[in-house]
Amino acid sequence: MPESPTRNTGAHVVYTELKRQILNLELKPGQRIYEPAMSAALQVSRTPLREAVRRLISEGLLEQQPTGGVLVPALDEAAISELYEVRAAMESLMARNACLNATPADLEALEAILERNAALVKFADDAMKQGMALHAKIAAIAGNSWARRFHDQISSHMERYRHFTNSTQERRDQALAQHRALVEALSGGDPDKAAKLAFDHVMGARDAAVRAMSGNSAPDNTAGGHTAAGDTAVSS
Repeated sequence: MPESPTRNTGAHVVYTELKRQILNLELKPGQRIYEPAMSAALQVSRTPLREAVRRLISEGLLEQQPTGGVLVPALDEAAISELYEVRAAMESLMARNACLNATPADLEALEAILERNAALVKFADDAMKQGMALHAKIAAIAGNSWARRFHDQISSHMERYRHFTNSTQERRDQALAQHRALVEALSGGDPDKAAKLAFDHVMGARDAAVRAMSGNSAPDNTAGGHTAAGDTAVSS
């Protein structure tokens, strides 16, 4: 039907924007999603909003309450430990496979990402993006489609926690050193070493995030950005 593509496109746009706000902590952990206010803030009708919310609930990025309300999930230390443990296993597997598959061109690409990571290590957001780019490239080199699919799903959830993992210069420098060691293991053709380095690197990020969460509230990432729609919410 003619309306379907438009409706689906609209729902996808709403989904993308809500997901961005959730992962960037613009929609605060524990914040309730009020349908009328959110529809007004995003300038969309209720139908694409509801489709987007259902999709985010299915992905675990929103929570349906027994009362019918919808909340942004709280940041939880137990959840972060579980996520990072699974991601560590995926990263370890992919590092091992990448070590066996990497071509000279692949290794050059990884070295280029490392150079950008080093150049931007003093800037938290930029350093984080380069780290993510390095892991994404290793995943692509590994070539295991199932591992990459699960990794992408886990990584999406973990974006809410990444702001805690590189909040200090010490941690960013440490992560860069670990990235260098990992690329060296890949270049040296040592799959066991690469797998262990990848696993330990992710678990180190987990420990940094848990420490930061224990001592601090969620970082304020709204300055200079979009206003969280729920800030003007009214009861549905």
